[in-house]
Amino acid sequence: MPRSTARIAGSTGNHSKLAQTYRRFAEVDAPKISPFYERLARALSESNAALRAIESAPTRKRNPALIVAALHHLALTGQSPTLTTAYNAAVSPAHAAPASADPASVKPAPAGLVRTEAGLRSAVGLEASAAEGMDVEAGFDSDSAVEAAVRTLVEMTEAVVGVVSGRKVRGNVGGNHAVLYPAIAEVARRVGAGAVGLIDVGCSAGFNLNVDRVGITYGNGQTLGDPSSPVQASASIVKEQAVPTHAMPEVVARIGIDPEPIDTSDVDEARWLRACLPPDQPEQTARLEGELELAASAPPFLMQGDAVDLLPDAIARVPADALPVVTTTWALSDLPLESRLRFLQRLDAAATNRPVAWVSVEGVGVAPAIPTFGDRPASGHSIIGLAVFSHSTLQAESVGRCWLRGQMLAWLADS
Repeated sequence: MPRSTARIAGSTGNHSKLAQTYRRFAEVDAPKISPFYERLARALSESNAALRAIESAPTRKRNPALIVAALHHLALTGQSPTLTTAYNAAVSPAHAAPASADPASVKPAPAGLVRTEAGLRSAVGLEASAAEGMDVEAGFDSDSAVEAAVRTLVEMTEAVVGVVSGRKVRGNVGGNHAVLYPAIAEVARRVGAGAVGLIDVGCSAGFNLNVDRVGITYGNGQTLGDPSSPVQASASIVKEQAVPTHAMPEVVARIGIDPEPIDTSDVDEARWLRACLPPDQPEQTARLEGELELAASAPPFLMQGDAVDLLPDAIARVPADALPVVTTTWALSDLPLESRLRFLQRLDAAATNRPVAWVSVEGVGVAPAIPTFGDRPASGHSIIGLAVFSHSTLQAESVGRCWLRGQMLAWLADS
């Protein structure tokens, strides 16, 4: 631990439960997310002053992921210049603007954002670092960044509490393109649809709705979509069967349903999405910037509320000559069985005058009517399902399995 950080650390005896929560985050969760967050969480667990600051937040707002996101938010907005400098240098010392830089030479921030956020976004662009072969993570001065983060929390406790009080962590908002693209294209081919209207249930920021506009590379060398897209996704292929390579039909409607949809055209909402990513993960940040760019060029229609209740209205918004394709990616597990069955009934009722398709990527046994290959629930993977409702008939099939939220997939159906 840096010497100055040690000075604000002390006995955590009076905060043992909270300290244990942060230690567990450092040992179990953070290693999967960010080496920097692993070190930061451990430092917070060992600092009496930091734990006391965290305890100033409402009980349900003290979780490590939210607190570190709030600190990142303070860096992005320039409220803590010391932390901004440390995070800029941490991401890439070679690309952080020096303190003595000529203001005229500094790239202006987007409207509504401070220069410090523009600096962070530029630093993780990776153009120059990729060309020079620079290891960005190796350039992360984590000691200085950890020290700055702990001090910011202690000295700006009120600002941190203000951020977390009205926020929640927005994790896993990226599009599940590698799984959805071949599934949507396949179900459209089976129906003979020349155009589709996408309806994403549990849409969050709505990035799934731009699945037709991304580029995808699979581990077996297959590619789908647009190789020039600002969003390039990838996935490993398990087993030898290739994914279908049918082209995506024209997308004529993009509709998202969520209890709390994220409007990425809102500067503050977009900034918070950035804050929820660790500052030492430039590839994730670059992917998010690409997703935001696509969303800005084709804004989805977002509907706030209960998915089961809003589904009929969402389907009715799809033009009559297009196939409504409803997508759920790990969204139904949040609903009780009774609601999932009503969801199925709503799809069936909407298919009286035209076909309605459903592409599901859910845990084993979660999606009603979708076969499970005989797999056991909670088996660690998800089932990719296709269903077509038409005139009170239902054709449902499982077409594959996927792991790690779509980073690995096995396509098992004939196409």
